[in-house]
Amino acid sequence: METILTLPLVSWQNGITMIVVFAVVVVAFILGIYTMINSGQNKQD
Repeated sequence: METILTLPLVSWQNGITMIVVFAVVVVAFILGIYTMINSGQNKQD
């Protein structure tokens, strides 16, 4: 019964990997929206 308690309940490697991938996707999404907004504006000199 004690061997069950020593097993990790959470796979930290998998969780950290998913968080990093999600953060990269969110940053890429925000940068894409930012460039689309700026490209749609007319530049007035």
